[in-house]
Amino acid sequence: MNLRGLAATAVLALGLTAFQAAPAAAANILANPGFETGLSGWTCSATSGAQAVSSPVHGGASALRATPQGGDYARCQQTITVQPGTAYQLSAWVQGGYVFLGATGTGVSASTWGSPGSQWAQLKTSFTTGAATTSVTVHVNGWYGQGAYLADDVALDGPGGTPDTQAPAVPGTPSTGGATSGSLTVTWPAATDNVGVTRYEVSRDGGSPVTVTGTSHQATGLSAATTYRFKVRACDAANNCSAYSAEASGTTTTGGGGGGGQLPKRVLVGYLHASFANGSGYIRMADVPGEWDVINLAFGEPTSVTSGDIRFRQCPAAECPNVEPEADFIAAIRAKQAQGKKVLISIGGQNGQVQLTTTAARDTFVTSVAAIIDRYGLDGLDVDFEGHSLYLNPGDTNLAAPTTPVIVNLISALKTLKSRYGAKFVLTMAPETFFVQLGYQFYGPGPNGAADSRSASYLPVIHAMRDDLTLLHVQDYNSGPITGLDNQYHTMGGHDFHVAMTDMLLAGFPIMGNPANVFPALRQDQVAIGLPASPNAGNGFTTVAEVQKAFDCLAKGTNCGTYRPRGVYPNLRGLMTWSINWDRFNGSEFSRSHRAYLNALT
Repeated sequence: MNLRGLAATAVLALGLTAFQAAPAAAANILANPGFETGLSGWTCSATSGAQAVSSPVHGGASALRATPQGGDYARCQQTITVQPGTAYQLSAWVQGGYVFLGATGTGVSASTWGSPGSQWAQLKTSFTTGAATTSVTVHVNGWYGQGAYLADDVALDGPGGTPDTQAPAVPGTPSTGGATSGSLTVTWPAATDNVGVTRYEVSRDGGSPVTVTGTSHQATGLSAATTYRFKVRACDAANNCSAYSAEASGTTTTGGGGGGGQLPKRVLVGYLHASFANGSGYIRMADVPGEWDVINLAFGEPTSVTSGDIRFRQCPAAECPNVEPEADFIAAIRAKQAQGKKVLISIGGQNGQVQLTTTAARDTFVTSVAAIIDRYGLDGLDVDFEGHSLYLNPGDTNLAAPTTPVIVNLISALKTLKSRYGAKFVLTMAPETFFVQLGYQFYGPGPNGAADSRSASYLPVIHAMRDDLTLLHVQDYNSGPITGLDNQYHTMGGHDFHVAMTDMLLAGFPIMGNPANVFPALRQDQVAIGLPASPNAGNGFTTVAEVQKAFDCLAKGTNCGTYRPRGVYPNLRGLMTWSINWDRFNGSEFSRSHRAYLNALT
């Protein structure tokens, strides 16, 4: 994501005349910053339809207009020579639904965004180049599914440009609601100059603030029947923060409803790319937004497929230049936990195949996973075995008494870890639909040979651990069509698919390969819906509106489509996504939209 005139340069020049002792004014070093000579100096994506238009404009006679198309978010960019170790200020005047401005280069990653609509608004950010930085690429773009955006008077002031020091306006006074025994929901009016705001910071009882990207925050991990005070401030991309708002107070209830003291009633679960880099970018633990209740560190991976030895390392600096030192990483985990968040190690992933074929591998798995949990002070474990990690031997169709070693040993290992850490140990699983709901169609090897031996192989593990399982969030994506309880195929990407797949978990279903077996229903509070955070994150991306239609249907019995669930599930726990990084890359649409939606549910 990304967003931020020449008018400022003129003002500074006037200041020079009046105050001869003042330092020299910074100059805009971009070529054709107002698009007065068309797109000269700028390179725009091929399908953006980018052009210089004569109306509307902010200054001069022209402005840039470009339109996102499909997966192209209509980026226009310009690479410019800069000086190492020098401060620069980047700004632009923009219109549009979502507009992003940023600069990248060696040691430089600055960005901001806004949603100004049909009025011109200025976006601003600043950065200091590194010792080896000789050029940066300035870019402006819109976003997927949005209409055309406009940009004008783009300015990169330098060298030695004056950093942005103007703080946003103070947000409105917050209010509290949604009380449970362990949580309170805080909401507040946006700052009046919200275009320049990149985050809000919420302080509880005068303590260290929690970062939030929207205008609501769910404070979790609270004590029952206790009054808490909250205040909020607005901050921009240059880390200028307003004064705090007036305080508001709220009191938690005396009864249950806070997830047994473990989690709030409604949760957002996200995976954090902690050990690798990809196109979504690296996020420091301290910068994970406050909307997330469970943060799964991706990934702990095996040293070999069958050893059971699991290792976790932070992303190497060569891949993630902004990776934090381990001490800072651990301190940030503690800070998240102090806010009531749960931080887990996720084992497996797409490339982390784990097969516990022997008891020796089982024991090594327990020892190595416990070492990771202890080193980083984590709250528990997420099992994300994919590929051929789990399978069932021919004829092993007894759900309650599996005999396949990789299944038996995994169950034993999970029970040992649960026993070691006790009642506060958080255990989650993120299987693909192939390993769970496909059991309704087939369980065990069949006409298609060995490939079918993986179908439904998670079911014995889930069944054995159901009393200790905190959350099951099946990946409702990267999947083919699956038969629901209505005996109809459902395909991913729409609300019916999520309703049908979730209904199976909450109503229970027979296993067709062994009709005497029935997979019993899970508790509602154990189930969350798994989704990609953006179109980039996986096949089966589902829009915000379709996700919330599915949740309405399941939790409230309203807004249903052609599939009608077997019941209404008011305590459905929440949503999981791959991933926190892809969500930020997508403008935090998933976390902002769904956090507000879940907070509004009773």
